[in-house]
Amino acid sequence: MKILIANKFYYPRGGPETVMLQQEKYLKEMGHEVISFAMQDERNLGSEYSHYFASKVDYHQMNGSPLGNARIAMNMIYSSEAKHKLEQLLELTRPEIAHLHNIYHQISPSILKALKKRKIPIVMTLHDFKLVCPNYSFYRDGQNCEECQGRKFYKAVQHRCIQNSRLKSLVCAVEGYWHNWTGTYSNDVDRFIVLSRFSLNKFIQYGLPEDKLTLLPNGLELKEYKPSYQPGDYVLFAGRLNQKYGIFTLLEAARCLPEISFHLAGNGEDEEKVKSFVEEKKLGNVKLLGFLSPEKLKQEISQSRFVVFPATIYHNCPMVILEAFALGKPVVASDIGSIPELVEKNVTGLLFETGSVSGLADQIQNLYHQPQLVRELGKNAREKAERDYSAINYYPRLLQLYEKLLPRRINDN
Repeated sequence: MKILIANKFYYPRGGPETVMLQQEKYLKEMGHEVISFAMQDERNLGSEYSHYFASKVDYHQMNGSPLGNARIAMNMIYSSEAKHKLEQLLELTRPEIAHLHNIYHQISPSILKALKKRKIPIVMTLHDFKLVCPNYSFYRDGQNCEECQGRKFYKAVQHRCIQNSRLKSLVCAVEGYWHNWTGTYSNDVDRFIVLSRFSLNKFIQYGLPEDKLTLLPNGLELKEYKPSYQPGDYVLFAGRLNQKYGIFTLLEAARCLPEISFHLAGNGEDEEKVKSFVEEKKLGNVKLLGFLSPEKLKQEISQSRFVVFPATIYHNCPMVILEAFALGKPVVASDIGSIPELVEKNVTGLLFETGSVSGLADQIQNLYHQPQLVRELGKNAREKAERDYSAINYYPRLLQLYEKLLPRRINDN
């Protein structure tokens, strides 16, 4: 099968990229031909199709002249260049099916028209809530927010939900209205993959066509993850350094637990604030590791006692939790969104009330001082990964979904 896989970034950056790159690798190993499409970037991995990638775009530059801002805004909603580049790639490679990941803004849904023109079925994985929330996450001003329900995207402008900028929020609100009015995604995408029961219910609640939604959580190639049930001597956080991921809740908990070592892997918007906090509060038990390569992150997880995931936003299927499970490590996590579907209390980890410093500190201390419980929960976590999140189970279901859509193309012809 010839499969086009599109994502705006083509290098290890976050969960969507981890999923996309693993998907490309595994499908190739299964004998399928995979055609990549992304945005050009000096950090990209090598691809024989990189000549056809869309030009690099940095939307943080939207603070210049009115004309420049208008041009950037139009490209966010509909990029003619990305559509043209993809058309050239399609003419060269002629894929049978397209699987889209995060294409918003830098690539834009303009590429949907290029695919539909050639009657190529489209599958799209919804890694976040961008289709129903202008800022992707149902989160603003340090709290969860669903004021845009009912297509009230103007609320994003009122609250400056996009990087605290009224201009950027206005552009994303207009984008939301335009794609809803025109049915850009709901009409052109043949099947949406959602990653959790929580997100499935949210998308139905917000009006995505239920008959186009398929629940298929992420999968891992478990042969690449050798579990270690030996408790290490530190607790690991891996993720973006901002409060959406609960980083300051974790730092406050670390202040309460000076006898426990914490390793923090990742970077993000609040990286300098995190460094300042650690220095000002003299947190000698906190070690900042910065961004780690996928292999180094695996090693760091494997050598930890357990992983902590204190996110304050809704997540769909966090890859770091799946990787922790695959490596035999339990997780202490907040009780929000889809996380309780993964972290089962006293089975694969422990849960605490989202945002509660004392609750997080208590659960970390509780688990840290019970090494035998760490081992037991870690073994349960690995078993859950093997049962529910293995590539062995994931890819037959994904290919079955592809194959169900292929006859539509034949019948339309």
